[in-house]
Amino acid sequence: MARTAFVTGANGFIGLNLVEELLDQGWSVVAMHRRESNIEALAELDVQRVIGDVTDSRTLRRVVPTGADAIFHVAGLTSLWSRRVAEQTRVNVKGTRNMVRLALETGARRFIHTSSVVAYGMHTGTVTEETPTRGTNAPINYVRSKALAEREVRRGIRRGLDAVIINPANVLGPHDRGNWSRLFRLTQQHRLPGMPPGGGSFCHSREVARAMVSAVDKGASGANYLLGGSNASYVKLVHEMAAMMGRRTRYRPLPSRLLRAYARVEELIAPVFGREPDITTDSIRLLSISLYCSSRKAQAELGYTPVPLEVLLKDCYQWMVDTGRLKPPA
Repeated sequence: MARTAFVTGANGFIGLNLVEELLDQGWSVVAMHRRESNIEALAELDVQRVIGDVTDSRTLRRVVPTGADAIFHVAGLTSLWSRRVAEQTRVNVKGTRNMVRLALETGARRFIHTSSVVAYGMHTGTVTEETPTRGTNAPINYVRSKALAEREVRRGIRRGLDAVIINPANVLGPHDRGNWSRLFRLTQQHRLPGMPPGGGSFCHSREVARAMVSAVDKGASGANYLLGGSNASYVKLVHEMAAMMGRRTRYRPLPSRLLRAYARVEELIAPVFGREPDITTDSIRLLSISLYCSSRKAQAELGYTPVPLEVLLKDCYQWMVDTGRLKPPA
C-alpha cells in the first residue's frame, strides 16, 4: 500500500513542489490549505484536500490523520514586512508548536520540518550544520521566527518526536508566485532601483522537495540539513534575470542606506494600493549580507543535488511565462 503523507502549506511554493514529488514517488497525500487559499494548482493534483490552519489546533485535530508515515510541515509566512510581524510569529512559531503536538498525539512516524538557512542567524561567510545558531537574536522577525520554530521542533524531539529539519537557502523554481520571482517582474517593469551588496546560495525547488522526501528514510533523527548549491551576489542574480529576458542593465551594488530609504517609501505607498511592498527595510537589511551555506551533508546523506544558477533561473522564468506571470521577450 502507498505510504501516507500529510502536508501543511500544500498550496504554497515549496508545498506544491513537494506534493508533486510525493505523487511521483507513489505516496498518498493529504494536502492541507487554509479556506481562503488559492488552490488552483493544488486542485489539479490527485490528493485529498483538507481545510485547516496551523494556528488553530482545533481544526488540526479534525484533519491530521492518525499514524501518518510522514508529516511534512511546510506552512510558513516568509514576509519581510514589519506590519506582519505578529501574524508571522503566530504562523511560524505557534503553528509549528501545534503541528509538533499533533504529530506526537497522532503517532506520526516521522516529522519533516521546513526551516531556512536564516534560522542560523545573520552570519557572513559559509554556514554549515555545525555553525552556532543565533537566529533568535536577529533584528529581523522572519529570521527570529524560523529559529524559534526550530526550537519548538527540538522540544518535540525531547518528547519522542522523530523529526528532521530541512534548511533550504534561497529557493528558485516553478510555483514561485511571490518570492524571488518578483525580481523577474520588477526587472521587466524597470521598477528595481538597484540591489544590495550581499549574496547568497540558491537551490532548486524540485531538488528541495526530493531532499525532503529522501529525509523520511535517510535523514538522521534530530539532524539539520542545509540545502544550497549555486552561490551568487544579488547583483549577478538580477543581471542573469535581465539577460534571460533580453534586457540590458547596469545594476551595481547600492549603499544599503539608500535602498532602505527607497524601501521606506515603498512601505508607505504599497498599502494604499492594497498590496504588500515589493521592497522592505528588512529585506534590504537581510540582502545586504553575504550568507552562503554548504550542502555537503545533504548531498552525502540525502542524495541532494545542487543545480547551476542558470538552470534555476531558466526553470523559474519559463514557469512564469507559461503561466502568464511574465511577458515573453518580443
